[in-house]
Amino acid sequence: MSGAKWDVAVIGAGPAGLAAAIAADKAGARVCLVERESRPGGILKQCIHDGFGLVRYSQKLSGPEYAWRDIQQIKERGIKLFTDTFLLGLERGKERFALTLQNSKQAVFPIAAKALVAATGCRERTARQVFIHGQRPAGVYTAGTVQRLINIGGHLPGKNCVILGSGDIGLIMARRLTLEGAKVLGVYEIKPEPSGLTRNIVQCLEDYNIPLHLSTTVSKVHGSERTEGVSICRVDEKLRPLPGSEEYVPCDTLVLSVGLIPENDMLLPLGTEIDPRTGGPVVDQLLATTLAGLYSCGNALHVNDLVDYVSESGEIAGSAAARSALGKQNCPRHVPVIPRGDIHYVVPQKLDIAAGGQGIIYFRAARTLADASVEISAGGQALQQKKYPAVRPPEMERIVLDLALLPPGTKELSLNLRG
Repeated sequence: MSGAKWDVAVIGAGPAGLAAAIAADKAGARVCLVERESRPGGILKQCIHDGFGLVRYSQKLSGPEYAWRDIQQIKERGIKLFTDTFLLGLERGKERFALTLQNSKQAVFPIAAKALVAATGCRERTARQVFIHGQRPAGVYTAGTVQRLINIGGHLPGKNCVILGSGDIGLIMARRLTLEGAKVLGVYEIKPEPSGLTRNIVQCLEDYNIPLHLSTTVSKVHGSERTEGVSICRVDEKLRPLPGSEEYVPCDTLVLSVGLIPENDMLLPLGTEIDPRTGGPVVDQLLATTLAGLYSCGNALHVNDLVDYVSESGEIAGSAAARSALGKQNCPRHVPVIPRGDIHYVVPQKLDIAAGGQGIIYFRAARTLADASVEISAGGQALQQKKYPAVRPPEMERIVLDLALLPPGTKELSLNLRG
């Protein structure tokens, strides 16, 4: 199958994909960007609240303002952008990736690329994926869908709302629904502590007197045509419903903020290794996967708290993909990064020592710890230590490691978190 040939193809034009395409273009690669929606920007298009760009630009920007900066660079650099274009097929040949795309202008058509960056983001968990009983009445939405209905469509999904899950999107929508005149009856979180950032707990719930119920979940949705109410119940330390704790809450809308799943279905046939803890590919500090020429970044790699770090990972992946496509990358020499102590996951899962320079390491705590410290060591030698007043699972931590610190003959690197 013949078609246009590119050095780097980037799948997904959200913040990670935009940053990756710009970085690859800066590195001298011939780049194309594939987006299934009609406009680039990803989820940022519907995020009209501010708080974006504090790290990257030292400014408080709305989602569209943040995305606009990268979109302008895409236009100014003349980077080829395919919009309303779907990826139908993906194969790895001897020298190139073969992609089969479809849109209304070109119908089904092929392209090929020496390197591929997966920046496909993530999707929301649904009611069925968290096993809520009941029929399927109208009025049950994911938080992202509610955000799009209000901010893009101008539609209020309901007047009396219950929110299940305290993820950041759910917290932000609790505030947004309140500002639009709806009544948020409460946010119910099955875990004993909130799942969102502290700033969102304060600014979206406490500032608006919206109650947060911990160790509590929705067990059933009532109604056949339209949601009429939900049953909520307390849970024990193993998240099992407590008998006799069930209550009925009348409402017309249930909003779900129960987690995000990295979108990597398209990569599974290629055989690249997936980390079961993150849901994204196993990568090194250049965000190279276990399949040569394939890179992953943004929320497709692991779910990030801040869009600034999504863009950062896109820049890393785009630059590395360009160097790989242009034959400027050294033969890798990997050592594993071993999480120890109270670490839930670490990204990257390995380091390419041959690449040298600095490596950015992200990790999440497995539980909340006060007066915590993380130590990076190799061969029994402590290389770097960082202390934290507190660490929480919802809040991702970031460390920059100088690979020159690694002693000769390093076989593995340990990341140990202790309270």
